[in-house]
Amino acid sequence: VAVVRQYIAYLGQLKAINTMMKQAALLLVLSGVSAFVPASGPKHQFALSSTVDDKTEVREYFNTEGFSRWNKIYSESDEVNSVQLDIRDGHDQTIQKILNWISQDDDSISGKTVADCGCGVGSLAIPLAQMGAKVSASDISDAMSTEAARRAKEIGVKGKFYTSDLESVSGKYDTVTCVDVAIHYPDEKMAEMIEHLCSLSNDRIMFSFAPKTWYYVFLKKIGELFPGPSKTTRAYLHEESLIRNSLAKAGFEVTREEMTATNFYFSRLLEARRV
Repeated sequence: VAVVRQYIAYLGQLKAINTMMKQAALLLVLSGVSAFVPASGPKHQFALSSTVDDKTEVREYFNTEGFSRWNKIYSESDEVNSVQLDIRDGHDQTIQKILNWISQDDDSISGKTVADCGCGVGSLAIPLAQMGAKVSASDISDAMSTEAARRAKEIGVKGKFYTSDLESVSGKYDTVTCVDVAIHYPDEKMAEMIEHLCSLSNDRIMFSFAPKTWYYVFLKKIGELFPGPSKTTRAYLHEESLIRNSLAKAGFEVTREEMTATNFYFSRLLEARRV
């Protein structure tokens, strides 16, 4: 009996290791549709003050292969594999958590201004517009922002959808959102990125990032051992303390938080308000 139990335990360990290996091998295809970086060398690392050539490469990816891939993931298309379907589910969970927060607020978002930075195909911007928000949504990819505008028009939703890199977004808004974008920014650029996003907000910012924990770092290290055609980005994990400190330095205090984790999608979501 003891031998059988040991064997069963051994099989369980193998299954757990196998799951971790699969997760790690595809960690770098975590979702995010802005500041997407081809991982062909250090020169391609995208910075907030990136060169024109770097931005051109980013735009080209999202206007071609990247757009085709992520447009299918962020839709109801059946032309996705199990990993992409898992990422879709994780991203949808994050979006729904934001919408739930807004629904729980005492003040309605109807009539309030929202800047969705890195809007992709409008996964968040369109539902916010349906709730009555005055949405201004931008993405570095013209293909993505155009698709977002098309989807909004198709269902009769009004909003401003335009092409812009993150650092060029300007204006003042009641709420600023930036979802699944930070994973493509290195640590040394995060404070600058958050400072800029906070400068756009009169009241609130909603921001997500891939947390840097020992487990996710381990998965990422293993994933780097499995090169493949799907690994077209550099994925950056971030210490939560770095994000919180940057928000605090910009005059914001975290008021709500959530964590979404599926097999291939990891995202920490923070809401912070100006103090």
